[in-house]
Amino acid sequence: MRNKYLAVPYVVWMAVFVVAPLVLVVVYAFTARDGGLTLSNFTSMHQYVGVFGNSFLLALIATAVCLAVGYPMAFLLAREGERIRQIAIMLIMLPMWMNFLLRTYAWMSLLEDTGLINRLLSLLHLPTLHMINTPGAVVLGMVYNFLPFMVLPIYSVMEKIDPKVIEAAQDLGADSVTVFRRIILPLSLPGVLSGITMVFIPSVSTFVITQLLGGSMTMLLGDLIQTQFMGTAYNPHLGSAIALVMMLLVLVCMAIMNRFGEGEEGAVML
Repeated sequence: MRNKYLAVPYVVWMAVFVVAPLVLVVVYAFTARDGGLTLSNFTSMHQYVGVFGNSFLLALIATAVCLAVGYPMAFLLAREGERIRQIAIMLIMLPMWMNFLLRTYAWMSLLEDTGLINRLLSLLHLPTLHMINTPGAVVLGMVYNFLPFMVLPIYSVMEKIDPKVIEAAQDLGADSVTVFRRIILPLSLPGVLSGITMVFIPSVSTFVITQLLGGSMTMLLGDLIQTQFMGTAYNPHLGSAIALVMMLLVLVCMAIMNRFGEGEEGAVML
């Protein structure tokens, strides 16, 4: 009975800082400026369909790149010795110890038309590239900032795979490709799904990266919501409606990914 009271501070914290803001978002989404109930906030969002599509497209691209880069990194990391693992994990987490804004500003100095990359290309007598204020720069910023969230969950799952299972498969005649396809990949899917979720959600809602690396040429949902709450087109009711729709779409995506992840424990036996 005493242990239940230990959870009271956590319940109060969640109620004040999580549940209450969500309730306010729902209330604002379904009310007008005069306080009356309305659905006009949702019906007027058809003009932002392109922003929704662009946000999910860039987030999916960034998530796919993080998976393509992060999975081999986690695989190789799980096969190394303890000493190398510790050093590699420290190097992966080192950028996360710096402020998110400073890391993004650093990429601005690299990608600008007169930045370090173009200066190096000029010194090598190569044509310079226009990289800043483009969707590619936004994706690059997403991948750089969120890649550790893909690597670490996959690594934590791969590290727990019993080597005896792999040895048993090899003793039964399975080659390296078969071992990876029938043993390692199915057992690592929970980490993959966690990594996809942890990368996709912040990618689809980011606004700092798009403002600094995408400029006015790339607007995502995070920028659109911020504009409704803090910009000249102040309309918290529309901003709340957009945020609510975005949350519902993200929940649907998470439910689909969790659906694909069901039953993976038995996939090795197939």
